[in-house]
Amino acid sequence: MPATPRLAVQAPAPARPGVRSAVLALTLSACCMGGAAAQGARPAADAPLLSSPLPPGLPSGTGAGYHSPASPIAPLPPRTDVLPWSVLADLTRKTTKDGVLPVFSAQQLSMHQTVQRIQGFMVPLDSRAAQTHFLLTSVPLTCPFCLPGGPESMVEVRTRTPVRYAIEPVVVQGRFTLLHNDPYGLYYRVLDAVAVE
Repeated sequence: MPATPRLAVQAPAPARPGVRSAVLALTLSACCMGGAAAQGARPAADAPLLSSPLPPGLPSGTGAGYHSPASPIAPLPPRTDVLPWSVLADLTRKTTKDGVLPVFSAQQLSMHQTVQRIQGFMVPLDSRAAQTHFLLTSVPLTCPFCLPGGPESMVEVRTRTPVRYAIEPVVVQGRFTLLHNDPYGLYYRVLDAVAVE
């Protein structure tokens, strides 16, 4: 009987400064590229549908995300004390030699460097139970490698104290910052954030 080949498994290297930023960049680029490639892919005949298609008239890959009615996670509950995602999604883009850059509305510009509350679904950037650096998105993830929308549908969050990961929506409050030419393609960041009820 021939010998069974064995695969060598190497333990992950310990995190070094700057690794999280690299992980964020790779995650965002892989998600964006994977999502674009997957749009043309056809599922196997017996594969379960994880989400329904976009409503008519909405091109895929645009907007602040579409919450599938088939999602097991409920959409964000309405709140009047948080910044609406519709305000964040209301922007245009321009193409320059540096790439595609956001053109913020007057309302968005007036919020730059002000304290804001944002409600969303947490996308952790490491495997810890409590996060100090994560993304908030307007709709929940449908898979661990696919972001639910473009950069207008997510906010990078850096917290003052760790926030426990949850599938349910979280609300954070902190200094809201517009990102005019972020190297990772993000448009919004909240700094010195804390979790609020």
